[in-house]
Amino acid sequence: MAEFSLPVLAQVTRSGFVESRHRGSLVVLDTAGRVNTARGDVTSPIYPRSTLKPMQAVAMLQAGADLDGPLLALAAASHAAEPFHVDGVRRILERAGLGADALGCPPGAPLDPVVAEEVLRANDPTDPRLWMNCSGKHAGFLLACVASGWPTESYLDPAHPMQARATAEMADASGEAVSHLGVDGCGAPAATMSLTGLARAFAAFVRAEPASARGRVAAAMRAYPEYVAGTRKPDTWLMRGVPGALAKGGAEGVVAMALPDGRAVAVKIDDGAQRAIWPVAVAALRTLGVDAPVLDRLAEAPLLGGGLPVGAVEALPLG
Repeated sequence: MAEFSLPVLAQVTRSGFVESRHRGSLVVLDTAGRVNTARGDVTSPIYPRSTLKPMQAVAMLQAGADLDGPLLALAAASHAAEPFHVDGVRRILERAGLGADALGCPPGAPLDPVVAEEVLRANDPTDPRLWMNCSGKHAGFLLACVASGWPTESYLDPAHPMQARATAEMADASGEAVSHLGVDGCGAPAATMSLTGLARAFAAFVRAEPASARGRVAAAMRAYPEYVAGTRKPDTWLMRGVPGALAKGGAEGVVAMALPDGRAVAVKIDDGAQRAIWPVAVAALRTLGVDAPVLDRLAEAPLLGGGLPVGAVEALPLG
C-alpha cells in the first residue's frame, strides 16, 4: 500500500466512548467497471488472500477437475469445518483417488467455534488437515492435477502448471499483471493485485457466460453459500440475503463482492482487523442503493462488556 495516511473507515465505540479506529481503503465500481467511489489507496498491490479462491477454482476447472455444485463451491471456500464441509473435502479427494495425507495445507482447527468445541469434546480423530479452512481448495488442486496428469507432490510450487494456470487466471480476471507472488497461510502461492483489480475480477465472475468456468464458479458459490463459508458466517448471510450477490472474505481485513449487474466492491482494512470489514462493506453496498434486512445484521459488529453488548464496530459514512 502507498505510504500515506489512509482514511478512517470504521470506529469502535465502547460505552459511548470511541476506543479504536480502523483505517483502510475501498473501491466501488459501477456497471461499466468505472470507479464510482474510492477511499484510500485503490491502485497499489495488496494480498487479496482468500478472495482469490474463485480464480483458483476457475483454474481447477480449466485443468479438468470434475467439480460442480456444492463441491465446486467448496473448492472456492474458506470453510468453517462443519461436518458437511469435511465430508465434501473427503469426496473431492476420493474423486482424485487420494487421502487426506496428500493435502499440502497445514493442520487447522475448525473456524466455527461451535464445531471446534464439539470436536474437542468428542476427541474427534479426523485428520486436522481436513479441518483447515483451505482444505477444499487444496483438494480441488489435487483433483485437477490428477485430471491433467500433473505431479501431486509439488502442486504448491509456484512453477507447477496448476499454480501457473491459477496465476494466469488472476491476471486475466483482474486485468492486471501479477507483480508479486508470496506464500499464503495455507501454503499456496499468494498473488498481489490492487483493490480495483480485485473488484474488477469479481465483476468478471458475475458477468461471465453461465457455461464458462467463471460462470460455473459464480453460480456454485451463489447457490451453495454455506459451502463457501459456513452456516454462521457473514459471506453466507450476504449471499443468502442479497439475491445474486457474490461475496468472499479473506484474511487480513479483505472482502470482495459483486452484484448481478456487475457493480462490485473491494475493501482492505489496513491493520488487518476482520471485525471491521463487513460494516465497511455494508456501507459501500449502501452507496449503490442495495437495501436488504441482512445488511442491518452485518452493519455493526457487537462489542461486549461482561458478556453483554456495550458498543459496536461501525463504518463511518462514505457520503
